[in-house]
Amino acid sequence: MRIGIVAPSTPILPDDAEAVRAVVSLGYPGVELEFDPQCFAVAGHFASEDAQRLAALVTMANRADIDAIWFARGGYGACRIAEAAVAAMEPVARGKAFLGFSDQGNLLGCLYREGFDHVAHGPMVADIRREGGDVTVQRALDWLVARDPGACEAGLTHGARHAAFNLMTLSMMLGTPLEPDLSGHILLVEEVSEYLYAFDRVFFHVTSVLAGRGLAGLRLGRVSDVPENDRPFGIEAEAIARYWCERNGIAWLGRADIGHDGDNKVVPFGLHRAG
Repeated sequence: MRIGIVAPSTPILPDDAEAVRAVVSLGYPGVELEFDPQCFAVAGHFASEDAQRLAALVTMANRADIDAIWFARGGYGACRIAEAAVAAMEPVARGKAFLGFSDQGNLLGCLYREGFDHVAHGPMVADIRREGGDVTVQRALDWLVARDPGACEAGLTHGARHAAFNLMTLSMMLGTPLEPDLSGHILLVEEVSEYLYAFDRVFFHVTSVLAGRGLAGLRLGRVSDVPENDRPFGIEAEAIARYWCERNGIAWLGRADIGHDGDNKVVPFGLHRAG
């Protein structure tokens, strides 16, 4: 199996690639990782210019000898190329798995909108840097290589449709050509490095837009690294989520095991079949 790795947003370091290759060499015989050189390129904030990131993704997705696409890192930048990239993908790309999260939610959403069947929110290459990163990367590989249900979020409901996003990323996608149809889906969201007042503001936007669109319910993942404001907001993250779900008629379905951390679990988009 050959897994192609591209960086549609920000770059990784060669050391990241070598660390992940070491994980593969120890536990995944027959698996080959192919890193596009643009993963290590730098153009200001981005992992190379827009055109180079776009070309790398499309080329890798359209190669018949590549079995899956694994996104290298989040950050920001995927929205600048996502629509054009997905439009340029050929039928061979539809059989591949695509795995990532955070800013790569822009691509996951667009791929899913266009009918790609093997799209999942889950760990990326750069997660090797986290504490326990070997285990995090193994979880991603277990899903990419074997669709191992043990890599998936344990609360996924058999027979239900799911999708998962970073909350801010989802909010910015709504109303754009990247937005997927989430009717009938259980939506899982997580957040990192946002003030609680900003978290409240984004929950207002997301639940207001999705109200009346047939969402099956919402689950909240971890909300981590919350900055301290000059005054306490006075409401914690779960209470914020519950409040806006109730106000907008969206079923609150509890917590989820996803987040910007090493424990982030895989959430395949679409219909979940247990086992």
